[in-house]
Amino acid sequence: MSGAQAARLFRAGGCRFGSHRANGILPQEATQLDAGLPLWSNELLVDVEMLNLDSSSMRQIAESSGNDLQAIADRVNEIVRARGKMHNPVTGSGGVLVGRVAEVGPDFPDRTLTPGTRICTLVSLSLTPLSLNAIGRIDVAAAQVEARGHGILFETGLWARMPENVPDKIATALFDVAGAPATVLKLARPDQRICVFGAGKAGTLCLFAAREKLSGSGLLVAVEVSAEAVEQVSRLGVADHVVHCDARDAVTAYRMLQNVSGGDLFDLVINTTNVERTEGAAILATRDGGQLLLFSMATSFTRAALTAEGAGRDITMIVGNGYTMGWTDSTLALYRRHAGIRGFFEQRHPHG
Repeated sequence: MSGAQAARLFRAGGCRFGSHRANGILPQEATQLDAGLPLWSNELLVDVEMLNLDSSSMRQIAESSGNDLQAIADRVNEIVRARGKMHNPVTGSGGVLVGRVAEVGPDFPDRTLTPGTRICTLVSLSLTPLSLNAIGRIDVAAAQVEARGHGILFETGLWARMPENVPDKIATALFDVAGAPATVLKLARPDQRICVFGAGKAGTLCLFAAREKLSGSGLLVAVEVSAEAVEQVSRLGVADHVVHCDARDAVTAYRMLQNVSGGDLFDLVINTTNVERTEGAAILATRDGGQLLLFSMATSFTRAALTAEGAGRDITMIVGNGYTMGWTDSTLALYRRHAGIRGFFEQRHPHG
């Protein structure tokens, strides 16, 4: 029985934020969600095709499973069965999903959606009711899991139609991190010194966004621990300097960044890493009065606040929440404008 067949009847009175499936609290905070059918009248039912986990979550699951694909699948199944959502209890993070609309509740606010429409959800899997029947191919490097089951969006849930002329897996990867480059496009200014920690999906997009705003001015530096990623981002030619260092060693990273910047600190620092304990290096790199965009699910905001205090840094720390107005359109446009971004994502997703 498909999700659409199972949801012929609708329950009324659901909370627009989803608390009716979370024992009265916000679903992000809940230990467990009710992902059962039938649907409530203000919800959207999606037949799942793929999960795109955030990179911190996939990294943690893969490492704890010895990079064994069956063990990874078992762990994803275990989390979803226990929690009614793909909410990694270690990292606290989720991801997004791709699927086809199966049923639209009569009180769901967007009446343009119809069954069969393929969408990508743009709210975290950590707050999305989810039930899985099967898991297929897993791509650890891309953090993508083919799956079958159903997901539920509340009336405040964000989503996007899958775009034409962009392969599904690339579009999903772009949507998952779209908030990061879109925020950089709003924050960056000509003549600034900008530093991006991490050169994965989000970091690479942020580098291109920053380069657009800087044009030929200022300074743009990338920081990466992976030698392969250092070589890759160097070939792209988007950064003025690529620093190869482990950002968990804050003092060493700080000294290396001072060296490439001529002793100056940075006006805008963006942290997109997927490992813990990189807050210190990003804080030390930010000048007094500068801005630090923390766009990593591995960030400890307690650690960040106390480190900034201890280092005597008067900086503005911004939590990247994954959503900023026009974020999907601006990120897709960035992807379409730059051959370097297209090549980067095509290399990660060679089969689309």
